Amino acid sequence: MFRNQYDTDCITWSPAGRIHQIEYAMEAVKQGSAAIGLRSNKYALVATLKRSSSELSSYQKKIFQIDDHLGIAIAGLVADARVLAKYMRTECINHRYVYDEPMQVGRLVMQIADKSQIGTQRIGSRPYGVGLVCAGVDSTGPHLYETQPSGQYFEYKGIAIGSRSQAGRTYLEKHFESFAELSLDELIKHSLLALRETLGSGGELTSANCAVGYVSADDKFTILEDEAIQSYVDAVKKPTDEPAPAAAAPAGAMDTE
Repeated sequence: MFRNQYDTDCITWSPAGRIHQIEYAMEAVKQGSAAIGLRSNKYALVATLKRSSSELSSYQKKIFQIDDHLGIAIAGLVADARVLAKYMRTECINHRYVYDEPMQVGRLVMQIADKSQIGTQRIGSRPYGVGLVCAGVDSTGPHLYETQPSGQYFEYKGIAIGSRSQAGRTYLEKHFESFAELSLDELIKHSLLALRETLGSGGELTSANCAVGYVSADDKFTILEDEAIQSYVDAVKKPTDEPAPAAAAPAGAMDTE
């Protein structure tokens, strides 16, 4: 994208009826590493690809625990995600203090959407350049939401955001009807298979570059990464091709040592 006279702030509309600052924030989400979310009748689950800036650096954390019953996966600017995560944690703490019960997932997501929308209409501010996949459980069951920099939010049975997310969505669209009754292990495998679809050519899914977070009415939000997720990664690896058999020697050829 290029700069023009209509992209200096978020309250200037272009002649085509576009707000470029919001489009830039949406593009930041598209450039972020992929985040996958899926839901069954019992579990809500998120999975992410982690990136590292170089071979000498650690992988960037992309899943954040908000409360015992809620966690988020992000695609886009991690700094903006940390601001929103801090806000969500504060809201959950305040709600638990006042009402002595966990905050409803949909209510918190709506507040995040309202907070994101404020950044699209006030001069001197900018939209948050991050998309969230929120997985949580409350008295009405497990829930999976996506929030966008524009302030929109949606509930899903399965969702993929970030770089090359269309491949992940295609996988989820083919299999989402079977998610409702699946066990946790099967859901994790499906999330990793969808995540594998978002890898570029030559990319490999390893325990170092992926993470999974899940929650249910019986389990607090738990993050699986590194050694904890190794067995699941091994289970979804593509089978290696068998080596081709050696070519037969031509007729009449002399054997040599």
